[in-house]
Amino acid sequence: MTLTPPHQATSVPAPIPSLHTVQRRIHVFTEDPATELTEMATRLSRLNELGIRLEGSEALDDIAVDMGERAGFLYAMVNAFGEEQTFLGLRNPPRDAGYPLVGRTMSRAHGYCPEVVQRRRGLPLPNVAASPRFQGNHVVDAIGIQSYFGSPIIDAATGLVLATVCIVDPEPRTLADAARLQAIVKDGTRAAAAELKIKMPVP
Repeated sequence: MTLTPPHQATSVPAPIPSLHTVQRRIHVFTEDPATELTEMATRLSRLNELGIRLEGSEALDDIAVDMGERAGFLYAMVNAFGEEQTFLGLRNPPRDAGYPLVGRTMSRAHGYCPEVVQRRRGLPLPNVAASPRFQGNHVVDAIGIQSYFGSPIIDAATGLVLATVCIVDPEPRTLADAARLQAIVKDGTRAAAAELKIKMPVP
């Protein structure tokens, strides 16, 4: 994770890099790298087809800010998965609040959004320390995250998760508040999918 002020990332790469090329430099997050990298190439092609650039978007930043404010969370993201994770939408804490600022990109293998990509459904973690599987993570060490709520943006045409939407915070939350927080993320997921013109499968 880049702990620097937000910056614009580069646009969608063209042509799509070969699997032989990317496998040497991409951090995978599954136990099936070949399938993961094939899906990554398909995902990048689909993002390119939809005209989705891997860079910050003011409209998506607004969605992230709205989610964070409604939830009372310091950080919120609309996160596209390519060779790395790119925060198309991003809410950071105020610069003078004393918390780290997150940049626009992060390793594919870091954070909890890779788990959302794999499971293809939401992941509510009101207290990451309460789950042995999730209590150890680069993001926990980098910015002290203790609560995470995420949801996938699934492309109906390909069946792939093209992006994720999440809120994260350095304070744990209660199980009693988990449903409300996940509902906020789902609202953000629908808004982000509409902004990106991604048609999601009918529930």
